[in-house]
Amino acid sequence: MMYDVTKQTAPKGPRLGKGLEAYNLLISQTSQDMHDPLLPLLSPVIGTRISNAEFQYPSGQWLEPCGQQVALIAPSAGNKGQLGLIVEACNRDFRQQDAEELKKYLQYQKTYKKRSQSKEFKSEEVFPLLRFLPADTTKPGYLKAQMSCQEHGGLTTYIDLKEIEQLDNLCGSHRQVTQMLRLMWDREIYNALRATVDGVTGSAILRTNLTVSTTPVRARQFFKGNLYDGTLGRMVFSYKPRAGRDGKIPHIGKFSDEFYEKLDGYLARLDNCKGRYIIKPLNKLIERLSDDVAELGDLTDNDCLWDMGKRSLISAWKAGCVMWALNNMTWSRSMADVVEFLVWHDLWSKYQVLGDMLKEGDTSTDDASKAIPANMLDNIKGDSFTEQELDALRQSLGKATGSATKRQLRVWVHRNLVTFNAETGLYTKTEAYLNRTR
Repeated sequence: MMYDVTKQTAPKGPRLGKGLEAYNLLISQTSQDMHDPLLPLLSPVIGTRISNAEFQYPSGQWLEPCGQQVALIAPSAGNKGQLGLIVEACNRDFRQQDAEELKKYLQYQKTYKKRSQSKEFKSEEVFPLLRFLPADTTKPGYLKAQMSCQEHGGLTTYIDLKEIEQLDNLCGSHRQVTQMLRLMWDREIYNALRATVDGVTGSAILRTNLTVSTTPVRARQFFKGNLYDGTLGRMVFSYKPRAGRDGKIPHIGKFSDEFYEKLDGYLARLDNCKGRYIIKPLNKLIERLSDDVAELGDLTDNDCLWDMGKRSLISAWKAGCVMWALNNMTWSRSMADVVEFLVWHDLWSKYQVLGDMLKEGDTSTDDASKAIPANMLDNIKGDSFTEQELDALRQSLGKATGSATKRQLRVWVHRNLVTFNAETGLYTKTEAYLNRTR
């Protein structure tokens, strides 16, 4: 393995050599300290442009490069805002198109409200074709946008969130959002049926790329309830630790006309990428990295790491497909270095941010039977026992004692499970109970 993710030091990004001229161009507009943290976010930002193209994963599945989700995580004032500069530079045409589409749709809504009072008025809603979705998008709005993109040839939408809290405003509650994130990553078909005229009824393949910026504290709060349901593994982490106080102001690029001219030339290659492809060098690399991730799982005896690593491989593979399309459908050694970095940087970032929450993470079910509720009356040896014996048993099981023990005994007596002898102070299991359990 090239990188040791068990260290505190961040994996150093590779040199962006032959075949990565487009990535070099984008990174050149950011400050030096953001080059490595922003590298994992370039693929979802520009990969949105690829449509009607499938790539074969080593498993034999045909996948699209959509569904990429990356979280840029850094402490407050960590220069995360530079991601927005890249996002806007790469999606200028989407912004312009969406603004025009929304303007027409708002005008349609005004006309509809005025004319809908007429009994003779009939109008079918034509939802706008939107590619750069707003942060505050409802679940019906999201589905309509996906249906519209489906009708126009299976286009991919893109969402960029400045704060991870905005995710909970996307498509409903936190639980609904995490479900949608998993469905987006899996490129699932979403079906909706509403029994009202105004409700949304239809289906569409969820093709969406998503980037989000946040701090370590907010990331921990968001994912604390979704560590083992697959949500965390599907979202790539790119963590930038707090740097030393050197007093230097980070310098960014000028985003000149020359820069935009070069960028548009590269992006056009993604627009023209259509069909089915097998990138053999990339698949061979992923096979090797899969062995490396499994080896790391064995060395650390950590099933959670291995589970997340399998999805990190797929996310890095999708990024490799975007790089290949950007380089006129040609593979290079430099691309392989970046794909390898993306896998290990993701796993390193997750353990830097959530390590203490994952250290006890065992997703196996081998010991699940140990959690079956204990029958405390059956666990007491012999047919008779004292209150102190039940008290000790409850304490060993981590349950409350004292008044809680007395209450349980009263319930047992009431249900004719035990009888109480005031003279001896003993509780005795009834014949009815003993006959039932033998």
